[in-house]
Amino acid sequence: MRNIHFIGIGGIGLSAIARYLHQIGYNISGSDIAATPLTKALEKEGIKVLIPQKKENIKNPDAVVYTAVVKDDNEELKAAKEKNIKIFSRREFLPFIVNDKKVLSVCGAHGKSTTTAILSSILKDANALIGAESKEFKSNARVTKSDLLVFEADESDGSFVDSNPYIAIVTNTEPEHMEFYNHDLNKFYAHYEKFLKKAKIRVVNGNDKFIKTLDLPMKKVYLNDAKNIRFEIRENLPKSVFEYKGKEFEVYGFGKHLVLDAMLAIEAASEFMSLEEIAKNIKNYIGIKKRFDILRHTDDFVLIDDYGHHPTEIKATLHSAKEYAKLNGIDKVIAIWQPHKYSRTIDNLEGFVECFNEADELIILPVWAAGEQKVDIDFEKHFAKHNPQFVDRIKVDGNNIMLIKNDNIIENIDKGLVIGFGAGDITYQLRGYL
Repeated sequence: MRNIHFIGIGGIGLSAIARYLHQIGYNISGSDIAATPLTKALEKEGIKVLIPQKKENIKNPDAVVYTAVVKDDNEELKAAKEKNIKIFSRREFLPFIVNDKKVLSVCGAHGKSTTTAILSSILKDANALIGAESKEFKSNARVTKSDLLVFEADESDGSFVDSNPYIAIVTNTEPEHMEFYNHDLNKFYAHYEKFLKKAKIRVVNGNDKFIKTLDLPMKKVYLNDAKNIRFEIRENLPKSVFEYKGKEFEVYGFGKHLVLDAMLAIEAASEFMSLEEIAKNIKNYIGIKKRFDILRHTDDFVLIDDYGHHPTEIKATLHSAKEYAKLNGIDKVIAIWQPHKYSRTIDNLEGFVECFNEADELIILPVWAAGEQKVDIDFEKHFAKHNPQFVDRIKVDGNNIMLIKNDNIIENIDKGLVIGFGAGDITYQLRGYL
């Protein structure tokens, strides 16, 4: 099985697997519904990417792998079935990637990309597959000759239980993607328990409510174990500095949630190296794209892109942005939010209303539907206390953000700290691609 075609190759998870296999010598092709900076990057790396998806794209690969969002009526999927080509969902294909490796598997509703990326920076000689692009090695995949694989596991489709964990790392077990689990909390938590039981070593957030109910040998990490936490600008970079087990560590970014992510990575890495070496290597981590990603920075203007699309993530990151603004002498924080999915917005509506409390101004974009049917949500009513502005899109030109409604520019923002939240195309709007 050397020729593999990926349907939905532009997704952050599937692209990592495609890159990994391409780098170890497989013949990889893929398709997606539209070109993006990620699909263009794949093409530059030598992977054949076909836009849009159509049945003619399926020649005679040995196997076809498809992402979870692909429906049964997808032209390429139907063509592969007609040709009797081996077909795998991403979850079904996962064992081909992980079963010959000693996997450090990271999962959780929040912080798993950051924790995985920090761990891959510490274990600099390990293979890595991340659900975000590491700024250190400018990719979401890294191939080495090591038998270690740092892997961001995915709970959205239950596939984390198939990630062959040698070390299972759990950042938290807050319910998310409940549609996959038929909105059954028992089924949801049973997957986490199964994931942990499969591992030889378990590194977990000791404060997590569900983790506390488990009777398993686990290395529990508590935020209170970190001493003298402080946020500093070092070498013009935001750093969280803390003491842990008698050593000082500094990690890129601001926030106590980030300190916890780093501590989980430190504990997992300590199975393979000393704390002294970890403290040195953790400085290799310089962030990941779309996670507190500082796009522009002048004396009176900062623009940050963040993937946060759940209230817990947004609240923590917005607090970090507030701290960062203070250190830079900026007194106004403006949040731009693109709600991601109608279902997620409705399920967490109260949380979304409260998570923006630290924003001085709130701007709300239309919901990024992610394939869902439109649902009427009275944002004006629910978010009234924030007095938000509602705009159709934004356009960024240098240090100027234009708010656009009905194709007219209604305001320009060129001062303050502006942070965008969302998992849709807001990242491309903030980067001036749209």
